[in-house]
Amino acid sequence: MRLLWLVGSLALALLIAVLTLQVPAPVGSGAPATAFSAERAMVDVREIAQRPHPVGSADHARVQAVLLQRMAALGLQTSTQAGALSPAAVRRLEREGGSAAGVELTNLIGVLPGRDPRLPAVALMAHYDTVPDSAGAADDSTGVAAILEAVRAIRARGPADRTLVVILTDGEELNLDGARAFWGGHPMRDRIGAVVNLEARGGGGRAMMFETGRGNAETIALFARAGVRATGGVSSNSLAVFVYEAMPNGTDFTIPKDRGVQGINLAFIGRPEQYHAPVSTPEALDQGSVQHIGAQALEMADALLRAPALPAATANVVYADLFGRVIVGHPPVMGWGLLGLAVLGLGVAVWRARSRAGLTFADAGRGAIDGLWFLSAGLVLTQFVRVLAGPMSGRAESADAYYTLLARLPWMEAGAALAVLAVALTLFGGRTRLDRRIVAGAIALAAVVALVLGGLNPIVIGAAVVAVGLSLFPGLAARSTWGSWTGLIGLILILATAAQALAPEAAFLFVWTGLLAAVAAALAAVLDPGLTGPRSLVPAAFAAVPGGGWILAQAHGVFLGVGMDLPGVLVLLGLLVLMLVRPLSPEQGLARPLLIAAAAALLIGGGLSVAAQFMEPMVAARTA
Repeated sequence: MRLLWLVGSLALALLIAVLTLQVPAPVGSGAPATAFSAERAMVDVREIAQRPHPVGSADHARVQAVLLQRMAALGLQTSTQAGALSPAAVRRLEREGGSAAGVELTNLIGVLPGRDPRLPAVALMAHYDTVPDSAGAADDSTGVAAILEAVRAIRARGPADRTLVVILTDGEELNLDGARAFWGGHPMRDRIGAVVNLEARGGGGRAMMFETGRGNAETIALFARAGVRATGGVSSNSLAVFVYEAMPNGTDFTIPKDRGVQGINLAFIGRPEQYHAPVSTPEALDQGSVQHIGAQALEMADALLRAPALPAATANVVYADLFGRVIVGHPPVMGWGLLGLAVLGLGVAVWRARSRAGLTFADAGRGAIDGLWFLSAGLVLTQFVRVLAGPMSGRAESADAYYTLLARLPWMEAGAALAVLAVALTLFGGRTRLDRRIVAGAIALAAVVALVLGGLNPIVIGAAVVAVGLSLFPGLAARSTWGSWTGLIGLILILATAAQALAPEAAFLFVWTGLLAAVAAALAAVLDPGLTGPRSLVPAAFAAVPGGGWILAQAHGVFLGVGMDLPGVLVLLGLLVLMLVRPLSPEQGLARPLLIAAAAALLIGGGLSVAAQFMEPMVAARTA
């Protein structure tokens, strides 16, 4: 009975995640003039991305001429800005076998005057150069074409008070040189009060808004209102903004952001095998992704152009999209209030379970230890499965190896997800039912392989020590469903408290899901403290289905972003799903099948990672 609840809830959660991750259908050329049409934008993509057009190439000059003609036809006042290559760009050209002699940058600028030239202007920005080995249908012909289509739609919507500036930068692939030139000295730079930048690192998937200016509360409020009008809704959260801020890489948006300009950065990162690759052609490009990024850019730019005042830098806000449709958020300090409510809900659940179901604080503590075992064992096994697909990108010997690893990302994700599933099934089946020496030995062996193939990693070493140690003491495992559930909720709330104190923009994953689970536990404890009938299982399932679906959808984007080097992020997100479904644990009589399923999941996950090396072999050398 409980197995049906568990499987049904997880299946529905997975269905919700899959639906959430779908790109919208591309809109045809017969759409209203005021709407964004991927089919119309693809005309420009096909023209621009006929061949690679890196800086200094013959096709680069052809694309310049085409774009200037298209911009003029849209009613933009066009101009160009020449600039010299930076020393870093010169070194890169020479490293790739080219010459920087006589080569200079050319930014393409288009202006659509507003009714009030005194108001700060709004910029739409993308780069039109490519790497030498790719036609760049996604990176960044899609961004350029989407801007042209957005300009056409904005004009169809009627005059706006603010001026629109189109900035098609050059040399982004070398050292962001075009953006440095514009924001470093162009006469228009000080007139621009907000920027919408378009990028890509792949050839498909939903377009995510992953970066904003600093102090983004007002920007997010406007984006939340504008984004709901975009085809396919919005994908964004403050965790992505927080993580990207800490990363060393950047895009053209980095330059105005560092000058204090507000705005947003949009990109899609699905189909990673197309990044900087010869296969990044118009035919391979996901037109639904073109529709999604273009519609969001159009709605945000239009909202900025017609806003009484542009967003100002205030404070960062905590926010996330719900199932790709709407954005909800709150001030960072409100996270403490939500945490308080979660602790209150957990307290009600513990009080009722202690008085009516025999829960003890010791067993709740053992439930938290189960969560620590899940985390530590999962970190080791996901790293083990990951290194079977090839070296960590930090150890990759060339750009060739890095791009090969990108092509293997889907295999890595499947392998890591199955490793997380294996740990969860082991917990459901009863990790103490296996010989403790077998469990500890398997984890230790996986850690050794991960360290040998992936390099010394203090996190993996620490996780292995914890996982092996806990495996050798089976008496520390929870003995009741209430103990395991409340212990997991308590562990998540501890993690939420730490995240709220150190990085409130990233804490929502723990705070929101912890609150959801605590409320479900309180309801279950009030309705049926025995956790035996539908009255108690229904609240748990109602939390697990939408909550699990939301987390699983987040997990896909997170893995595409950082999973190549940090596959263990899936374990942390898996812990949240585990917390939601833990009260649906199957009956003890199913322990043996569950443990067999766990072993099978791990073997298949490892097999998929090994298969990646054969399905996506090392490619011919290409430029970074």
